[in-house]
Amino acid sequence: MDFYRYQYRVGHLLEDGSYVWSKTYYFRASPYPGQESLQRVIIFGDMGKAERDGSNEYANYQPGSLNTTDQLIRDLPNIAIVFLIGDLPYANGYISQWDQFTAQVAAITSTKAFMIASGNHERDWLNSGSFFNVQDSGGECGVPAETYYYVPAENRAKFWYQTDYGMFRFCIIDSEHDWREGSEQYQFIEKCLASVDRKHQPWLIFAAHRVLGYSSNDWYAKDGSFEEPEGRAHLQKLWQKYKVDIAFFGHVHNYERTCPIYQNQCVKDGKSHYSGVVNGTIHVIVGGGGSHLSQFTPTNTFWSLYKDYDRGFVKLTAFNRSSLLFEYKKSRDGEVYDSFTISRDYRDVLACVHDGCEFTTLAS
Repeated sequence: MDFYRYQYRVGHLLEDGSYVWSKTYYFRASPYPGQESLQRVIIFGDMGKAERDGSNEYANYQPGSLNTTDQLIRDLPNIAIVFLIGDLPYANGYISQWDQFTAQVAAITSTKAFMIASGNHERDWLNSGSFFNVQDSGGECGVPAETYYYVPAENRAKFWYQTDYGMFRFCIIDSEHDWREGSEQYQFIEKCLASVDRKHQPWLIFAAHRVLGYSSNDWYAKDGSFEEPEGRAHLQKLWQKYKVDIAFFGHVHNYERTCPIYQNQCVKDGKSHYSGVVNGTIHVIVGGGGSHLSQFTPTNTFWSLYKDYDRGFVKLTAFNRSSLLFEYKKSRDGEVYDSFTISRDYRDVLACVHDGCEFTTLAS
């Protein structure tokens, strides 16, 4: 199905009353919530920016960001919406780095819906209200991110929001604010997950910057948690109760996919295809958007089905309300290195599973 195509230009009024105009750009309208059509989504985190001429770059630890940018531009006709889930330019307080980043991704953001999440390098600063009392944002405290990019949050200083795209519901979390049970954000998370009409929007996606689920990253392993402390303890019952399909995280600069999992147990067999009842959430690390890479632990994490110490991104393709394709592509060549499919119908979503037996949702 074709969607309405719009064209626009950006202008600036000069002192003499004349205007200077950009070239003409085009974009297509998004499908309405629940609309059934072919829908393609890109998700990744931790991108950064780099110099095209190879010259020295501030911080100089996001060498793969140009590869990711270029692969997305090459595939733009086959992309509908892009989610960059935190750590955008790593500007760390230098506004010129935001200018460089926005120029680097302009070919994408000028024609496609471009949604972001808040990462530690956007938000965190001492005594500023961030959940983690560190200096990773260089004093930005989220201001450039919430100014440059629009998200449908009720309060943009609190960077959590829900967004619907056709057959998808996305619950985007701000991991730099308190997500624990009893918090304002926890209430939002449950409302976002509970209010979707799974008959018309069957694909339910959770995303946050920091790993609130599972990761085989070496520093998490040294802590013995394989996650941010208290992440799963407070959130896994919501993922299970409302049958979240996939939970995406960045922060760790590599790629990893788990089995469908609940309470540290794989709850569904298989690696390349899943069908039937939704009895666990697949956790995916997509922090390889361009920054320096993160090491995996040598510890055997039985729930991890695929690990890749490289840069890349995920593409989701919803063919209809019963069929979803997941692909992980490397940024250096755009080829698919990991994939799986999901097939099911509405009754599979409604079916009772352990700690997840909701016959109705708030949407109904």
